[in-house]
Amino acid sequence: MTGDQNDVSARLRGLLPPWFGAALTPVLSALLGGIAAALSFVYSLYAYAVLQTRLQTTTEGWLDLAAWDFFGPDLLRRTLQSDASFRTTIQANLIRPRGTRPAIIKVITDLTGIAPTVIEPMRPLDCGAYGVGISAYGTAGYWGSRSIPYQAFVQFQLPAYGGIPSVIGYGNAPGGYGQASQIEYASLSYVNAQVTFEDVCEAITAVKPEGTIVWVQEMAGAASSGTGLDFESAENTIMIPVL
Repeated sequence: MTGDQNDVSARLRGLLPPWFGAALTPVLSALLGGIAAALSFVYSLYAYAVLQTRLQTTTEGWLDLAAWDFFGPDLLRRTLQSDASFRTTIQANLIRPRGTRPAIIKVITDLTGIAPTVIEPMRPLDCGAYGVGISAYGTAGYWGSRSIPYQAFVQFQLPAYGGIPSVIGYGNAPGGYGQASQIEYASLSYVNAQVTFEDVCEAITAVKPEGTIVWVQEMAGAASSGTGLDFESAENTIMIPVL
């Protein structure tokens, strides 16, 4: 392979004057091998440095440094997040739309994999209007109000995360190596990094229009779909303003 010890050794051999002959003696082979080992290591450093010059190929801490250069503390790698996943996050945020309702929907969908419900009290398409057949009391649409302009309500679900597939959980039925109820040594790196409520709030803050308030609610089950805007009685939900 290009740049490995054998490749460098062969290149050095090709540069020797003809009086060394075609045969490699033990002393000459050892001498060329030692030089080739050092030069091969230098080449590996060069190849690694080349990778770090482009976002598509940069790795490890250099990827974190690239994210910091673009976004500062606003976009950090999640616990156990892989290079490939973090790179995708960086690329998505470089060209992410901002300042619109679709921007909020997209950023939450990208994070959770589930499209949120967004309600703007002053938007007729959300709350209906006289002569427009898109809402019905207790059936479809939400309560509107002109007394709370420049505000929106967002209901979303966090993705469900399981354990490690095909591995029996601690304290459950007996298991054995290679058996139907399998056991194995595992670590947190086997579990996908989770999206938290705080992640969603930070994402909304990054893309929402300035001077607006977004009320955020995490839904335990399916998001509400037109039975009224009830942010107080829904079980296992949280509501905060994202200013």
